[in-house]
Amino acid sequence: MARFLIRRVLQGALVLVLMTFTVFVIFFLGPGPQFVARTLAGKAAPQSEVNRIASQLYLNKPWYDAYWHYLSGLLHGNLGFDYYNHVPVTTTIKAALPITISLVIGAATLWLLMGLATGILSAVRTRSIMDRTFTTQALFFYSMPTFVLGLLLILILYSYLTTHNVPIFPAPDNWIPFSQNPLSWAHILILPWFTIALVSAATYTRLTRGSMLDVFGEDYIRTARSKGMPERRVIIRHNLRASLTPIVTQFGLDVGTLVGGAIVTETVFGLPGLGYTAIRAIQEQDLPLIMGIVLVASAGVVIANMVVDILYAVLDPRVRLH
Repeated sequence: MARFLIRRVLQGALVLVLMTFTVFVIFFLGPGPQFVARTLAGKAAPQSEVNRIASQLYLNKPWYDAYWHYLSGLLHGNLGFDYYNHVPVTTTIKAALPITISLVIGAATLWLLMGLATGILSAVRTRSIMDRTFTTQALFFYSMPTFVLGLLLILILYSYLTTHNVPIFPAPDNWIPFSQNPLSWAHILILPWFTIALVSAATYTRLTRGSMLDVFGEDYIRTARSKGMPERRVIIRHNLRASLTPIVTQFGLDVGTLVGGAIVTETVFGLPGLGYTAIRAIQEQDLPLIMGIVLVASAGVVIANMVVDILYAVLDPRVRLH
């Protein structure tokens, strides 16, 4: 098990290094050192300022020196300096990342619970009214764009109820940190959570149902039943555990992607997370901030995939041999 974990961590580290090099090539080598220095300094900046930035970032030296300087800075937690807002990139990301993490944790918990529950019930009672209801519901939400669902929730659960003197749900464009007031934090995020969860849970409903139906046909399931094992134990211990592999894969990809920023949801609800910050940085052509967000998003995907590999080893010991 230890060798398996070490191998996966080293592979993840290699992917991250390759990602940093790709980002360096795209943002630094591609446009050219002088163009990058001029972009960072601003069009109205004097040439002396451009030269200072080029020297500070090693852009006036061979590319391998510049890349090593860039990589060593990343290893020390330095994502660069935001010349547009005159703050380190880490300062902006530290302010936005907790919002995105809060959104991911709540939404992922909801969509996993809803998807597994409806998928298990659909598989156990296949072709029943319940199965058809959950399947239709999954198809409906899977086909609905996230921004449409978000706007509908705002319109119905906030605007309509508020105008009828039933202010249950809070207005968008609000944010309260968890450390300040946990209840208000959850209250602010409940609509964004359900916006993401309802769309994402549809995938897990269908994945769980399909995987469990496939496993029900395996020989060891029939053997367990023929030995008189309780049906609940057959479903939970034997079927569900064997069916979790594709679900874990999908969960890791979804969480890793969302860590980079739930762009649509954050924009609809006015949450200044990584996705919202990325849109603003692109509009302002804020190169250092864009690079920082790309690296954080890439790290999120890599870490999520490493966690998935570890969960594979827990669910199926045979994975450790590969």
